[in-house]
Amino acid sequence: MSERVRAYEPKPMKISVLTAALQELTPREARDEDPDLAIEEWLEFSRDIGSPYIQLSSALHPSLTDVPEEAMLDPVANTLDLREPFDTARAERVKAAMKDTGVGLSDIGYFDNMLVADDRARQDKHDFMLRVFDAAVMLGTDAICGFVGRNYDLEMDQNLEMFEEVFIPLLREARARGLTYRVEQCPMPGWTVLDRWHNNIAYAPGPWIALHRICEKHGVGDQFRVHYDPSHSVLMGQDTRSMFQYLKDEGYGFLIDGFHVKGQVIDSRGVSAWGYGGQTMERGDWKGGEPSPDPADQANAWKKQVALCEHELPGTARHDPLAYLQNRTVDWLDHQLAARELLDLDPAETYLVVEHEYPPARIQDSEALKPILKGSIDFTRAIDEAAAAMYALQHEVMAAQGIPVQGVGREAYRS
Repeated sequence: MSERVRAYEPKPMKISVLTAALQELTPREARDEDPDLAIEEWLEFSRDIGSPYIQLSSALHPSLTDVPEEAMLDPVANTLDLREPFDTARAERVKAAMKDTGVGLSDIGYFDNMLVADDRARQDKHDFMLRVFDAAVMLGTDAICGFVGRNYDLEMDQNLEMFEEVFIPLLREARARGLTYRVEQCPMPGWTVLDRWHNNIAYAPGPWIALHRICEKHGVGDQFRVHYDPSHSVLMGQDTRSMFQYLKDEGYGFLIDGFHVKGQVIDSRGVSAWGYGGQTMERGDWKGGEPSPDPADQANAWKKQVALCEHELPGTARHDPLAYLQNRTVDWLDHQLAARELLDLDPAETYLVVEHEYPPARIQDSEALKPILKGSIDFTRAIDEAAAAMYALQHEVMAAQGIPVQGVGREAYRS
C-alpha cells in the first residue's frame, strides 16, 4: 500500500441508555424489598432493546429526598438503590448479571442539586454522592454523571465561591477513587418557583471553563469533565458545532468526555408567546402572591421550559433542515461529525447515552416501550456510524491522498 493511502477505519462510539428511561420496569414494592433486582431486570431489558451498555441511574429514595415526588417533572429513577451502602456481595451479584446479559456499565448517573442552600439537605446529597462514588469503584466504572447545581439564594459569582468551598471536596474524593465527574449542563429552570432560569451553574462553555479553572487551582482539573447534552443547548438558542468550536478556540476541547443523546424540539408558538426566558407569570406555582405550599402546584415551575419546547427521543422527530438552521432542533449527523472534528476525544472510547424524556412516549410498560427504545437506539447507532464513516472518509482517507472535500457544510458562529 502506498504511503499516501490510508486504510478506511471508522470509529463508532459506544451506545448506552440511561435507566431512567423506564423507572417502573421493576415495581416499587419489589425493588424496595430487593434493591438489586431493578438492576438485574434493567440489564436484561437493555440486552433486549439492543443497547450494549447502561448508564445506571441513582437517586435519593422518595422517602429521603428533600423534593416531593409531586413537584418533580419525572419520577425518581433510583435503579441503583443506595439506602444502604453498596457492599461486595451486592457488587458481585450485579457483575454476575452483567456477565450473564453481556451488557456493560458506561457510568452511574445521580442528578441532584449539589449546591442547595440548606446545609442539612446539601450534606445528605453529598453523603449520598460518596456512596455513588464507592458503588462506581466496586462496579468497575471510572465515571459519574451529575449536576453541579445552584444555591438559589446567591448570585452567580457567589455560587462560584460556594463551588470552590463545597464542591471541590467532592472532586477530591473522586480523585482519591480514580473517578471522573462528568457534569450535565441542563439549566434546570423548573427546580425553583423563583424566576431564575439558570439553576445549574455549569450550563454552558463559559461557566464550564470558569469552573474548570477553579478545579485546576485545587489539583482536581482532571476530575471535572462535561457530559454534553445537545437538548439543553437548543433550549438556550445554541448549536453544537459553534459550542464545540468555541471550546476548541479557547483550548478546552478536552472538557467534553461523554454524551447524552436527547433532542429538543422548540415550539415556535411558545417562543412567540414567551421568548427564550420561558413562561414567567401565571404558571400556577404561586398562590396569593406566595409560592404554593402544594408540591403539585410547584411542579408548574417547569412551564418556564415546557411552554416553549418538548424533549425529543432520538429518531422520533421529523427531519426539518429549517429547524436545524434556526437552532430549534438537533442536527444529529452534524452533531456527531462536529464532535469528531472539533473535540479532543477518542470516539471508540466515548459513550453515547440515549436519554428518554419525550413525554407522550414515556410509557411505564416494558413491552410497550421496548420497540420505541429499540428503534431510537438503532437510529442513534446508525447516525453515529454514518458520522464515523464521513469522518474517516473525509478527514483520514481522502486527506491522506490530498483529495479535497466537496461543499461547505454547517459552519460555526454563522447567523
